[in-house]
Amino acid sequence: MKKILVPSIIALALGSVSGLAQAQAAAPESSLSFNVGAVSDYRYRGISQSRLKPAVQGGIDYADKSGFYVGAWASGIKWIKDAGGDASVEVDLYGGYKGAVGDVSYDVGFLRYEYSGNKMGNVAGFANANTNEVYGAATMGPVTLKYSHALTNLFGFVDSKSSYYVDLSGTFDLGSGLSLVPHVGYQSVKNTPAASYTDYALTLGKDLGNGLSATAAVVGTDADKTGYVTPAGKFTGKTGVVVGLKYVF
Repeated sequence: MKKILVPSIIALALGSVSGLAQAQAAAPESSLSFNVGAVSDYRYRGISQSRLKPAVQGGIDYADKSGFYVGAWASGIKWIKDAGGDASVEVDLYGGYKGAVGDVSYDVGFLRYEYSGNKMGNVAGFANANTNEVYGAATMGPVTLKYSHALTNLFGFVDSKSSYYVDLSGTFDLGSGLSLVPHVGYQSVKNTPAASYTDYALTLGKDLGNGLSATAAVVGTDADKTGYVTPAGKFTGKTGVVVGLKYVF
């Protein structure tokens, strides 16, 4: 995205990762859950979506005992307005199927990033920010490898259909309700190689009980410091600490 805040969607927001990540593995019984939370900075794939400022988030998930699931998740954002596109909320709509073959569990599905009312397509050098992706993930033990493929232009990048994101992460139980999640990912932006980058994160999570959890993470990227910036010139992919609090009910 040209010299202004890049739209990167994951919600990684340390532990509050996009609603997609919140869809749990298929359970013996069907379940409906809700979640609300806040983060000190909404990072997705390493890039701040909230101009390095706090964001409020929430979602709903339905998981069927057959393995199918659907959900929706939303967060406040600032990057589209900063780029002149006039939208302040991201809504993720997703659905998929989770299963297992032997010791390997898998997750395949579709994700729609909706920025209602965004006018990015009217801004010179940009395309409509709404993005569709399909994804597939495989997990063995504590390690998960995931691939996401854009079916449309990616987050406002012109002629970027078929861009992709690959990420590798691990989830390690430290006991006493603590977990440690190292992550590394690579975002490839088709036809705009200067916008492609690697991101990394190390997240410490704490289950506080009764549906409440907290996270603290170190997040960063090697993204182009002249391309992923706010209107004030602040680099949105810089290494920083992000904390979050979430309640699931």
